[in-house]
Amino acid sequence: MTHVTIREVCLRDGLQIEEPISLAAKIELLEAVVATGVREVEATAFVSPSKVPALADAEDLAVELKRFDGVEFSALVASPNGALRAISAGLNSIEYVVSAADAHSRANVGRGTAEATAAIADVTRIAHDAGATVEVIIATAWDCPFDGPTPAPRVLDVAAAATDLGVDRIAIADTIGTATPGRVTSLVAQVQPIVGGVPLGAHFHNTRGAGLASAYAAVQAGVTRLDSSVGGLGGCPFAPGASGNIATEDLVYLLRDSGIDVDVDLTAAIDAAGVAQRLVGHELPSALLRAGDRKL
Repeated sequence: MTHVTIREVCLRDGLQIEEPISLAAKIELLEAVVATGVREVEATAFVSPSKVPALADAEDLAVELKRFDGVEFSALVASPNGALRAISAGLNSIEYVVSAADAHSRANVGRGTAEATAAIADVTRIAHDAGATVEVIIATAWDCPFDGPTPAPRVLDVAAAATDLGVDRIAIADTIGTATPGRVTSLVAQVQPIVGGVPLGAHFHNTRGAGLASAYAAVQAGVTRLDSSVGGLGGCPFAPGASGNIATEDLVYLLRDSGIDVDVDLTAAIDAAGVAQRLVGHELPSALLRAGDRKL
């Protein structure tokens, strides 16, 4: 049986476009997420508080992570300085984002793709010197809200650079939710020979209703690591219209009934989605949160 590792991203990608919630509320959400049995959680981001105020408490949240056993917590960074902050706060898994599209890269981190790619070396050195792992997430891998379709060679160039620089994992991300299964299969097939033995993950948004189908296509193409967010919470604040991560509970429902093994308990994931919806104070797009599981 194929096993897919699901990384829960509601606390970072999920909350980054929301009005800030309290640290206590984040801990309540984290407790609900950990109760699902998930093994990996993206907890926060060490980025500019002025750009992403919802994650301004990254250091404070990092202190609280020590109470949870059996979960690998990671944090997203956008620069070597962010990597230093994450390491200093005690994180031992770092995600560094590089947008394959120049315009989105400038909107997101204030520099083009080539400059962001060049910084992989410093981020990797900082992480590895501290005994931490580093993953490069290639954003706008299919489309950019400013530049339009992303040529595959731009994604392959970033993947090749990351592989050559010794990163531990690589992921390709559909930042604005425009990918469709055929395009996913095509890009995965092109990236896999580039990364070789480096584990390849994928991150999809359900903005245009194709996120779950794209995730399933990625798994069928050999991807065994997927990101998702309880309730479908989240999106990119620097990509207009990019809302709605694929919901963890919807993904678990799809994979489980397709004979694919996951660590996440579906009932607990639906419960966690309910906690997320209550804490952010508005309806979330999750299908399972509305309809529940089918009777087994």
